[in-house]
Amino acid sequence: MKKLIVVLAILMFSGVAGAGPEVVGKPLKLVMERHSTVPMVEVVKNFGEKCPNVTITTNPERSDYMLQAFGWPGDGYRFMVIAKGGDTLYATKTVLLSNAVKDVCHFLNTRP
Repeated sequence: MKKLIVVLAILMFSGVAGAGPEVVGKPLKLVMERHSTVPMVEVVKNFGEKCPNVTITTNPERSDYMLQAFGWPGDGYRFMVIAKGGDTLYATKTVLLSNAVKDVCHFLNTRP
């Protein structure tokens, strides 16, 4: 019985250890496109929770990518990642802001 309790305790704690946000990828900086309608505060908050290696900057020269973020609660969100030089690299449309951020995070962290 004691062995069973010890095994269960080990399994419980091993599951909790990996439950935090995973920091994947190198540090990246995004500048928000000036016509974006999603408040920067909300974007920063969601990237901090979902994608801690990505930060939002107000300096286009120091950014790695530009993020165009449109949408409102209830209407859905449309995010587009643009490379320096203007090439569109990725776009997503989701109902939840957190999912749009998660999609962009996954895209950025899987780029070579």
